Amino acid sequence: MKICGIICEYNPLHNGHSYLIEKAKAESGCDAVVCVMSGNFTQRGEAAVLDKYTRAGHAILAGADAVIELPTVFALAPAEIFAKGGVRLLNAIPEFNTLAFGCETADRERFLAAATITTEENRGFKRILRFHLKEGKSYTRARTDTLLDTGAADAAALLQPPNNILGDEYQKALLACGSLAQILPIKRTGADYADEELYKNFSSATAIRNAVLEGKERAVRKNVPDFVADDLFSSATDGTVFKKIAVYCALSKSAEQFARILDCSEGLENRIKALAKDNPDYDALVEKTTTKRYISSRIRRILAAAALDISEDLVRKALRAPLYLKLLAVNNDRADELLSSFGRAAFPMVARKGDLSALSATAKEVYEKDVLAADLYGLVCGRAANRSQTMFIRK
Repeated sequence: MKICGIICEYNPLHNGHSYLIEKAKAESGCDAVVCVMSGNFTQRGEAAVLDKYTRAGHAILAGADAVIELPTVFALAPAEIFAKGGVRLLNAIPEFNTLAFGCETADRERFLAAATITTEENRGFKRILRFHLKEGKSYTRARTDTLLDTGAADAAALLQPPNNILGDEYQKALLACGSLAQILPIKRTGADYADEELYKNFSSATAIRNAVLEGKERAVRKNVPDFVADDLFSSATDGTVFKKIAVYCALSKSAEQFARILDCSEGLENRIKALAKDNPDYDALVEKTTTKRYISSRIRRILAAAALDISEDLVRKALRAPLYLKLLAVNNDRADELLSSFGRAAFPMVARKGDLSALSATAKEVYEKDVLAADLYGLVCGRAANRSQTMFIRK
């Protein structure tokens, strides 16, 4: 059996995601699609609009064969670590063959060339990169300008759109771990991922979340499968409670505690602490803290990591240590063969409490953060969200 992997969030799953799953199945030549999906918190640093089990079930109904949870320590990380974490889990599965992702440029060779350049950064490249960073640019902007300065114009052009940046990180992660799997870049259809305008069929997850909050049910139903829309209008969370918790953490934790969080460096910890005193509103705090160098998603991730007490040290250990496969949902018709495949993986499966005894010390610590994230999400939603059993979905 050959497996095509997709690293995702599905926050929520929409028509564009269904399209990607369909294209991945058709073009990869693989026998099954396995998603590695963020749990209850996303890379934007926010509580997911629906809990992880509900979103995993949506993925199966949309055509995926299994959904494995991306540990929270990776889900709340920048693109490089988000990609490395997802690739590590997929690469632990012996039958992993292809990694599919949506992007603006469906050119495998260009991604491979760009990944090779950005992986083999020499001293000169790093020196120029540091120069641009000192000018107050974000890392993404500084890297693009460095590529232009070093004559890698094609790589710089490729790495402009956000989804292409993530695709580059996927290819880099595959190269770094010596994986034989190939990427399958699939050209996106419809709106850009951050486009807040609502379209007829292919709107972004951002626009759909906003429309749900505004009660635009008819418009939302045109952009998502019916089974997603039904859950969105009965169970979606707006994250208001989580935002209050995040601001409380900004006020209560010391600058030294913030400095131990991934990506909270160069005095950003002091900036967050200083601004939190005069900005009790979460959105205002994020907006005031944001600069050209400190983008808003970075601020939100730091606040979420503070709420869950996720340190940079734990994230770095998780990138090196043997971890686990937490199966959220599986297509009931494919369960036997997929469970057999996962049983041969380099990482143990976690399906019940007794399975935790097989985990390394670091893996247990990482898993405990997933449990805490589920408990916090339950508090945010006002209902228990820490379901632990794999869902077997009949289609």
